[in-house]
Amino acid sequence: MKHLLNLLAAIALLVWGTHLVRTGVLRVFGANLRQILARSMGNRFTAALSGIGVTALVQSSTATSLMTSSFVGQGLITLPAALAVMRGADIGTSLMSVLFSFDLSWLSPLFIFVGVVMFLSGQDRKPGRIGRVLIGLGLMLLALRLVVEATEPLLASPAVRALLGAVSSDIFLEIFLGMLLAVIAYSSLAVVLLIAALAASTVIQLDVALGLVLGANLGSGVLAVLTTAKSITEVRQVTVGNLVFKLMGVALVAPCVGLWLQHVQPMLPGITEGVVLFHLAFNVAMSVAFIGLTQLIANVVAKLLPKPAPAASQMRPQHLDPSALSTPSLAISCAAREALHQADIVETMMLAILTVIKNNDVKLADEVRKMDDTVDQLYSAIKYYLTKISREALADDESRRWTDIISFTINMEQIGDIIERVVIDIEDKKIRPGRNFSEAGMAEITELHTRLIANLRLSMSVFLNGNVHDARKLLEEKARFRDLERNYAATHLSRLSDKTMSSIETSSLHIDLISDLKRINSHICSIAYPILDSAGALAPNRFREPETPTPV
Repeated sequence: MKHLLNLLAAIALLVWGTHLVRTGVLRVFGANLRQILARSMGNRFTAALSGIGVTALVQSSTATSLMTSSFVGQGLITLPAALAVMRGADIGTSLMSVLFSFDLSWLSPLFIFVGVVMFLSGQDRKPGRIGRVLIGLGLMLLALRLVVEATEPLLASPAVRALLGAVSSDIFLEIFLGMLLAVIAYSSLAVVLLIAALAASTVIQLDVALGLVLGANLGSGVLAVLTTAKSITEVRQVTVGNLVFKLMGVALVAPCVGLWLQHVQPMLPGITEGVVLFHLAFNVAMSVAFIGLTQLIANVVAKLLPKPAPAASQMRPQHLDPSALSTPSLAISCAAREALHQADIVETMMLAILTVIKNNDVKLADEVRKMDDTVDQLYSAIKYYLTKISREALADDESRRWTDIISFTINMEQIGDIIERVVIDIEDKKIRPGRNFSEAGMAEITELHTRLIANLRLSMSVFLNGNVHDARKLLEEKARFRDLERNYAATHLSRLSDKTMSSIETSSLHIDLISDLKRINSHICSIAYPILDSAGALAPNRFREPETPTPV
């Protein structure tokens, strides 16, 4: 029992080390890796090369699959290009298994020591995240040595040998077990390294090990499909297409395992090399053979998983991809896009206000109130999505972006609530009583409304680009809007003094309306504060003017 626990602990340590390396690399280089993938889609061969490089760094073809599928979901790359990336990703993870098959255990204490020192020196800074990667590498190397040591006592058990003998009798069982291990471990790389270590210790026969390797390759595809099961159709098309390639590869190679044992294995120096090189040869052969079929498989998958017709309602979040949560920097981008979707609906509501006022459109007023429900639901969805992103996995700028998105969506939600109340007031105080604003009063409301729409669009640009100049301009517009609202309140009082009947009838609504528009504008312009604060352009009570050079 003790030896079995030691083996399980070593396996767990191997899986955990792989996890640390993957998450650490994504935290340090996540944005750069996404740029590499996005910029290499000129043709299927450069896409495959980028898949090799990214996966070699991340040490997980599943992680690359999730990043790539998220790009497809956002419309940044096409499905055939994404499938080409995955052909390279499988080669990348195979190359890493070959590298780790060498006896690098002497590096384990060095990596762990240096990694811990760097990690403790600054967990939330780049050196700390690089230290996390080194700790993961050290644990992986240590775990591989512990697996070998823990398996030796188990060989003496007749029960273990009988169990392993039963496994070796069925290639389909071997593939199934390998697939199951890869899904449970969340890493085909860790499973292949484990299989190689077990085969080297003669715990399992080499033919069994090769069957398990095929299963591990299949398991990485199944894992990606399971991870994206609740994602949008475009995302699922990538993982399903990748699984189709893996199924084709396993079906073609499984009958040829005997040929490898007979013709290739005798030329190799050992069993470990036989396992990892079989893994590499399988993925290289399948990628070369299938790279020309990406368009065909993409067409097949598109028929199996057709895109749903665009929904007339805007209720459902469009960009909150669950599969992107494993890559925090990518999840932040998804949340930002959904926040802009929320702002688009708010803009539609604001545009409708003027139509409701001018045309007494009760039907449109009812639609505006329903839009506020949509804005509220999107706010809740974005907020819940952001809470599932690990804050410790974010770089400093990404953490600030996380806060900016929350602030932006809160402001949009509050604007939606104000618009709903405004529409109700218009119905109660203008449409039902059959009253109308004076010509001058209507002109004032139209002017404020026009400025409000312009400020909202500028705020969306500031949120998207973080431009300090535009943020300054937004706060300047806030001051102008406030002055304009005061002036219009004063001119309205003058019309009351002149006994203008339409102004007297709509006085309460007019004052409340321009006050509500000012409140909406305040929420819009508050989006500029985080941008200016990050740039050091805010004083305690007002933003600083740009410094002018001192004359020499």
